[in-house]
Amino acid sequence: MNRLNHWLPALCAIALALLGPMLSPYLSDLVAKVMILSIFALSLELLVGMTGLVSLGHAAFYGLGAYATVLGSGKEGGSIALLLPLAMGSAAAYALFVGALSLRTRGVYFIMVTLAFAQMAFFVFHDTKLGGGSDGIYMYVRPALGALDMDNRYTQFYFVLAALACTYGLLALVRRSRFGAALAGIRVNEQRMRAAGFPVYGYKLAAFVIAGALAGLAGFLLAARDGVVNPELLAWHNSGEVLLMIILGGLGHLRGAVIGAVAFTLLKELLSTQALVGPLADHWQLTLGIAIIAFVALLPKGIIGIAARLSPKGERHAAPTATAAAHGAEISK
Repeated sequence: MNRLNHWLPALCAIALALLGPMLSPYLSDLVAKVMILSIFALSLELLVGMTGLVSLGHAAFYGLGAYATVLGSGKEGGSIALLLPLAMGSAAAYALFVGALSLRTRGVYFIMVTLAFAQMAFFVFHDTKLGGGSDGIYMYVRPALGALDMDNRYTQFYFVLAALACTYGLLALVRRSRFGAALAGIRVNEQRMRAAGFPVYGYKLAAFVIAGALAGLAGFLLAARDGVVNPELLAWHNSGEVLLMIILGGLGHLRGAVIGAVAFTLLKELLSTQALVGPLADHWQLTLGIAIIAFVALLPKGIIGIAARLSPKGERHAAPTATAAAHGAEISK
């Protein structure tokens, strides 16, 4: 069973790769949207689930990556080789600036400072002509690189799938690395890690910048897929939604972030479809809120916790204890 769990993400990626050509345009677009949101959720999982930093401003990096892509492409279009590093680099640079200041605070103060920086970025694009104001801006030509043309539906699908696989693989490696062990120790007991001689601030800042860069990757993919961006991408409710995704899926698990993105998107689609829920579709925000409250109340460990409930043995070994996590971080020093 443990081996199956280990290979499950790879099997899912292979299944998606095989099913890609068989999907209708609507389903292909929906799956691509879910995969982009999964990358966005994974980037926040690095902060919240792996480091214990709850941010309400993560959408700023997502939106900044999308805007950098569209602005960098201009009227003639641009190369993926140029626009992808531009999007991720812009988001990482802003994350470095925000993190350098906000990580000097803790708890609710950290949450409010990240929210304030995100709102600053939102109003820069909303109230100025830099990004077309409140209407946003359109992309004239989607990015391309040789035979890779993001204007092609299949290219989009497989490029997003490859980006999701790389993001998941990268974070899986981070979790198993000395850096990941240090982050786990910081999440469990920051004071103990500092007393052990770890540069806690540097580790947290590095995690913040990596998370920002990965959110910028999701923003690049969104801009290349939709061909349009607007300031709402940076709004606080997008930060709240991605936080709900990782809570819904299960904090502390990479698979939980992906499952949460899938569940949240499907819930949103189903509850806003009039053919399925009738007149309630006009009030989908209300029904979505009730559904999420029910999920959180019934599944405090998230959807991924269902497997642990069904398998008592799996529940005992699902996650390390606080002492083990801190001890592992010290040993890796």
